[in-house]
Amino acid sequence: MLTLIDSHNHFDEASFDPDREAAYHRARDAGVGAQVLAAVSARLWPKLKAVTKQYPGLYPCYGLHPAYLAEHRPEHLDALANWLHRERPVAIGECGLDYYLPDLDPNAQAEFFSEQLRLARRHDLPVVIHARHAVDHVIKFLRRFSGVRGMVHSFSGSEDQAGRLLDMGILLSFGGPLTYPRATRLRNLIRYLPLDGFMLETDAPDQPLSNHRGERNEPAFMAEVLNCIAELRDADPVEIAAATTENARRLFRLPDALPAGAH
Repeated sequence: MLTLIDSHNHFDEASFDPDREAAYHRARDAGVGAQVLAAVSARLWPKLKAVTKQYPGLYPCYGLHPAYLAEHRPEHLDALANWLHRERPVAIGECGLDYYLPDLDPNAQAEFFSEQLRLARRHDLPVVIHARHAVDHVIKFLRRFSGVRGMVHSFSGSEDQAGRLLDMGILLSFGGPLTYPRATRLRNLIRYLPLDGFMLETDAPDQPLSNHRGERNEPAFMAEVLNCIAELRDADPVEIAAATTENARRLFRLPDALPAGAH
């Protein structure tokens, strides 16, 4: 059985409350040995912590997502510093910039993003980055905080932007959007990226795959993302699985032997 790592999801989200146990085992049965859960707001950090403690192979990130800007307060950055020190998560995030949603103040986003990058450097943690219609600006921030490790999740930028991020040591991750035939730029990009430059994700419960349109996305669908990428690259899925799993292990400093799920 292939071992896959879902490098980015929101398995703590309320839509999983009724059947989280079953969804967890579906993911394990599909070969998903680990999941990296990204936070969105300080209010939800305790729940994310509880979910990751409950199931083997779930790893927490704590951060302040730009789309939840209305919830964030300056004191949440101090709280985040305390959580990082106390909880030792695998990354800071989800953080970043979102210029797609019109009501999000770019200056306030920039403040929260730069402070989280500063924390990442101080705590030697990778960042999980949201970059919607904002990849060039994200690159500028990363240059300002050179040496910070991380990933841009659900990457949707250009080949040039991908190259610049990879040159900085920032990994890219891909999920459901790649499975849509109309996503021609994305599908062309994945064909030529170096194997050590990308990871797999679901972003569950968001961004459902093309053959799950209108459904709740879930980590069990990771294998379908893998097969799509293998087909686009005309490559062996085993090779893609091994490389992307190693990339995620290296970035998040996950254990070599992922824990077995308790059935």
